[in-house]
Amino acid sequence: MTQFTKNLLELDFVRVAVVSPEVRVADVDFNLSTIEAEIHRLAGQGCQLAIFPELCLTGYTCGDLFFQEHLLAKARAAVKKIARLSAGSGMALVVGSPVSSDGRLFNCAIFVAAGEILGIVPKTYLPNSREFYEERWFSSAFDVISEQVTWDGVAIPFGADLLFQAENLPGCIVGLEICEDAWVANPPSGQQALQGATILANLSASPEILGKEDYRRELVRAQSGRCLAAYVYASAGPGESSTDLVFSGHSLLAENGMILAENERFSFATDSVMADIDIGRLLNERRQNNGFADGLIESHRRMISFALRDAAADELRRPLTQTPFVPRREEERCRRCREIFDLQTTALAKRLRHTGSVNAVIGVSGGLDSTLALLVTAHAFDKIELNRDGIMAVTMPGFGTTKRTRNNATELAGILGCSLKEIPINAAVTTHFQDIGHDPDRHDIVFENAQARERTQILMDLANQNGGLVVGTGDLSELALGWCTYNADHMSMYGVNAGVPKTLVRYLVEWCADKVFSGKASDILRDICATPVSPELLPPDANGEIEQKTEETIGPYLLHDFFLYQVVRMQFAPGKVFFLASRAFAGTYDPETIMKWLENFYRRFFSQQFKRSCLPDGPKIGSVALSPRGDWRMPSDASPDLWLQELAMIKDEIGLQES
Repeated sequence: MTQFTKNLLELDFVRVAVVSPEVRVADVDFNLSTIEAEIHRLAGQGCQLAIFPELCLTGYTCGDLFFQEHLLAKARAAVKKIARLSAGSGMALVVGSPVSSDGRLFNCAIFVAAGEILGIVPKTYLPNSREFYEERWFSSAFDVISEQVTWDGVAIPFGADLLFQAENLPGCIVGLEICEDAWVANPPSGQQALQGATILANLSASPEILGKEDYRRELVRAQSGRCLAAYVYASAGPGESSTDLVFSGHSLLAENGMILAENERFSFATDSVMADIDIGRLLNERRQNNGFADGLIESHRRMISFALRDAAADELRRPLTQTPFVPRREEERCRRCREIFDLQTTALAKRLRHTGSVNAVIGVSGGLDSTLALLVTAHAFDKIELNRDGIMAVTMPGFGTTKRTRNNATELAGILGCSLKEIPINAAVTTHFQDIGHDPDRHDIVFENAQARERTQILMDLANQNGGLVVGTGDLSELALGWCTYNADHMSMYGVNAGVPKTLVRYLVEWCADKVFSGKASDILRDICATPVSPELLPPDANGEIEQKTEETIGPYLLHDFFLYQVVRMQFAPGKVFFLASRAFAGTYDPETIMKWLENFYRRFFSQQFKRSCLPDGPKIGSVALSPRGDWRMPSDASPDLWLQELAMIKDEIGLQES
């Protein structure tokens, strides 16, 4: 078996670097040498596009030296040298330099690729208050007269209306703005995004003052999210003059509201950070966002083509986690758990108030899902000041129930102050087997589902008997895989967990154990988290332990939640999903295992849509939801063949056996 490899362009990735080079004010030769060294280094790392700061060839803080023709001539010569470097490195480069045109001086971003200067973009908004005096030296893009400048007999496109499109990845369109352009009420990058730009680059020389770091980071992050784009920000470092200001070299890359990478500030040496921008993701986001489409504008723009070099995507330069639904940092994870718990609690409380119900019925098994639903129900009752004894926690031991789960369910219900009811189902199910002529020793789907439906019947009838509603316990991952018995645990009067994937359910219960409860309740919750996931429909083993383990049948939920996020949230093709999974789970699952369960995911996701088409109400929690009334509308008889065929081609390519 060979490793499944892809190049960056095949995956719709562009490897972008933002650089804060070591500079000396007005020393163009030195600045060029540091930029050249960094270009060579980045080329060796597969970089395709590198962005350098505002006026990096001269230094931003030259003051009246910008009027020196000798400095300007040196800068022009340096730009031509960088153009030649772009040919040798294969990279597209953007550098900052002063440029003369029609008797005016402009603060410009210069785009070079394949040995040529392809376009020059002047700064639009010039700061001219407090520490800034740019209007003393430069003119705005609003003052441009000619649409080109001529250097050595070559006409170069000039103006703020330029965009740069990769001919071998048409979705990669680069828009340029300079420092203050990003800080105004209507940044040029917003219009550039509406004209198609997916990478918005800002060449900056932003001096540092107390608190500005956080504000800058949020500005970059928010603009990337608002524009459904990548926003890459290269800032001048502490080599700039410190006569009155300090520059930190704070450079960042953000994509659709998420910071992908940023550097450490205040380094005198050249510093850069790099990330793989997912152009495919950005285009998917835009296609799904009618608000973005409605904002599209027809205005004057000039599109300039360039070619991106390609490189192997062996090591991805972007965050890639096994648990996309679960934040990595504990602080953020705790905050997210609190938010989810509040969303679930408020949703159920609203439904209870609307129906006038003072009672709720919930089946408790001692498993993760029913435990979370029970905790949510208890807090919903508290929220609207109902007595918790109106919560009827029903345990219904059957052929597969173990002592461990049974005890956890009953003890937790007691600690929470719920009314506990135990109704064994063995006799009723055995009678049902007799009615339909089923051999009880035949442990097939009839054996399992008859128990699930008997339990739901009991819950529904108890709800009618007590004037309450049945709280559903099934989670988002089960709905994606159809791992629920139709018209059994598939059905309820309100499904509080319908928007919560299994990997997150576990963290929510752990969070409750750590932050909400203590003592015996906390111990029970931790034991529930340590219990294998099982519907407990088949008899236990000889030691009375759980024999039927869900993940042995349908695959690890860790993998399935990863697939769910990439397929539904990101809309990625099977090849990209498999590639990302192979990288994320390297050392955890081998490619054969990943492929086996990815194929299973696609088969089940398509074949089980009919269960999602008639789901009970339940709250949307995160960016992935499968409600037929909300986020996901899919025909129940759609074919998965197109997706499975691509996986079959990958298996053949890397020598995997048919599963």
